[in-house]
Amino acid sequence: MSVAVVTFPGSNCDDDCHHAFGTVLGQRTARVWHKDTALPSGTDLVVLPGGFSFGDYLRCGAIARVSPVMQEVIRFAERGGRVLGICHGFQILCEARLLEGALLRNRSLRFVCDWVSAEVATTASAFTARVARGQMLRLPVAHGDGGFFEDEEGLRALEDEDRVLLRYAGWNPNGSRNGIAGIVNRGRNVFGLMPHPERACEEALGSTDGLALLEGVLS
Repeated sequence: MSVAVVTFPGSNCDDDCHHAFGTVLGQRTARVWHKDTALPSGTDLVVLPGGFSFGDYLRCGAIARVSPVMQEVIRFAERGGRVLGICHGFQILCEARLLEGALLRNRSLRFVCDWVSAEVATTASAFTARVARGQMLRLPVAHGDGGFFEDEEGLRALEDEDRVLLRYAGWNPNGSRNGIAGIVNRGRNVFGLMPHPERACEEALGSTDGLALLEGVLS
């Protein structure tokens, strides 16, 4: 599979994603700059990594959303291409309206950098094809604006359409509604999550639970 990892000014997890997909999983992985107007030929998966694009001015991801490359990412997603947004990438996907909702300031008003337990809420997605419903994944989080918010109608739609893929179990680090840690779009080809699976793909990192999610993305 061919993976394109997008870098914005302020991205700080692009190298992690490139390593996870390219070195650990052995996929053909390319780097894409935010000013690029096309994705590499044959791209199967676009990854929007974590970080603080453009210093998080205005709102997290609001400026990155209008970067030239995002027009092609949107077209790619609309054609059914798979897009994965991790942490800040999730924020960008919400700003681009490829995913519903918004990521708000953590309820504690503090940056949270810690390990969480994330429960797999559904396997009705390629992204969770390698895990079991109810399975607990030990994954790291690192964010200041990770509280998922959606209004009542939108929240009901997400739940009724089985589009919540991950929930925080036990400890909700940011106050996300319904404990939501990751969602998928209606086409089930765009996945955004706040935990970092790319930082949990080798024993040396303290967990390999992220591998199952990344392998599902590639399935």
